[in-house]
Amino acid sequence: MLENGKISIRQFSILVILFTVGGSILIVPSGLASEAKQDGWIAGLLALGIGLLLIPFYYALGHRFQDKTISEYSEDLLGKWVGKLISLLFFTYFMINAGLTLRNIGDFMTTQFIPETPIEAIFIVFLAIVIIGTRNGIEPLSRSAEVLFPLVILLFIILSTSLIPEIKFENIQPVYEVGIKPIIRGAIPFIGSTFLELVVFLMIFPFANKTNQLRNSFLTGTLIGGIILIFISLLAILTMGSEVTARHLYPSYALARKINVADFLTRIEAILAGIWFVTIFIKLTVFFYASALSLAQTLKLKDYRFLTLPLGMILMVLALVLGPNIVAIEKFNKYILAPYSFTFGFVFPMLLLAISTFRMKGVKKNSSQ
Repeated sequence: MLENGKISIRQFSILVILFTVGGSILIVPSGLASEAKQDGWIAGLLALGIGLLLIPFYYALGHRFQDKTISEYSEDLLGKWVGKLISLLFFTYFMINAGLTLRNIGDFMTTQFIPETPIEAIFIVFLAIVIIGTRNGIEPLSRSAEVLFPLVILLFIILSTSLIPEIKFENIQPVYEVGIKPIIRGAIPFIGSTFLELVVFLMIFPFANKTNQLRNSFLTGTLIGGIILIFISLLAILTMGSEVTARHLYPSYALARKINVADFLTRIEAILAGIWFVTIFIKLTVFFYASALSLAQTLKLKDYRFLTLPLGMILMVLALVLGPNIVAIEKFNKYILAPYSFTFGFVFPMLLLAISTFRMKGVKKNSSQ
């Protein structure tokens, strides 16, 4: 194996939580409110329910090949050339998602914090940290996530409690006014940009201890991460209203600016930024790690670490060419990412699971004869 590190069940669950929250904490409330209006939180619950249904499916595939990543057993199941093609497609999927994540970092920083700074400079700084994290391997990354996780939860609690005076329950009334179709339309991008992307953890399954407990760990991480996103979306609608939430590019960040506790505790949007920096670092590093490891395994290389620098350069270019501006990136996330993620997050894994099931039945039948 190209990776010798091992992570605990707890670390795996924390990685899933932070990955799920990722960059979604900034953009999900806007997408839910733009389609489902004040019922955006209902669309979020629908998306979370579907996301939780994906986890037993991923676990079934990963548990069947406990010592291999999805890039490795794709070749075992589909043959050398078709398997390599599927592995390379997964590598492309991981890289494109890493590029989108990096672009989200650059867009947020240049629009909210340092507008005069070239976006390329921001890419270089973040990529340097991500490359270091990737080269160290999955075990140090998981330990870092474990250390940072209590900070994320603490900041989330401070943010949530500080917004209590701003809540207006009339902003979510009447409930279920828009009907089921807008709720479904709101849930689809959420599923594509958050839960279908969890297929990347099939690259990490072999490095987790006690694989028989991974199913519950995976479900717990997805559930907690999804609840955090839905709760932030609900807070945004409750405090700002669905129309204002839908108009904001980063409604969660605008939400944090509304905090005012006794005219003393105000403008603490740095809290949300702190949550976002930690979670999006984990998400980008997991995608980049999966990209490097997948390509190394597909090409039968002895190590993946020497790939990190050239892949980092490619990732920087990719982040620049994926869209000419924020509007193009938003349209990509809304209309293209969901079917694209559905292909790699459901269709291909389902194909692999079906083939492995038929092969196991064939082996049992032959052995019984």
